[in-house]
Amino acid sequence: MTTEERTNPAARLGFQPGQVVQEIGFDADTDQDLRAGIEEITGNNLVDEDHDDVADAVLLWFRNDDGDLTDALVDAIGLLEDGGDIWLCTPKTGRNGYIEPSDINEATQTAGLSQTKSISVAKDWTGTRTVAPKR
Repeated sequence: MTTEERTNPAARLGFQPGQVVQEIGFDADTDQDLRAGIEEITGNNLVDEDHDDVADAVLLWFRNDDGDLTDALVDAIGLLEDGGDIWLCTPKTGRNGYIEPSDINEATQTAGLSQTKSISVAKDWTGTRTVAPKR
């Protein structure tokens, strides 16, 4: 692990300078350090749900009571530049809003996505990197 990866959790997520990252599901419980770290790496502010162009990546905060995860993932695919990633951030085990890994797996497969890895992205959040199929 590099020094940057230890001091900036977003460095482990593979974001690059210049990328546009669209954030969905922002709320009071989202991790501010992760958000700031992504902005630091990309050199851009995160854009919200009202962004009217495609993004290089989507940061999707999702909790068990946020609705249908498959629908949220399908909607996120439509926001992505071809080849972009969706980082699905869900509460860790024992946290309010926790989602079973099997439910995440089923939703990503149903949405036509491939999971590539899951890592701890913050104290209360796990991040699952999903990749959209090439169009």
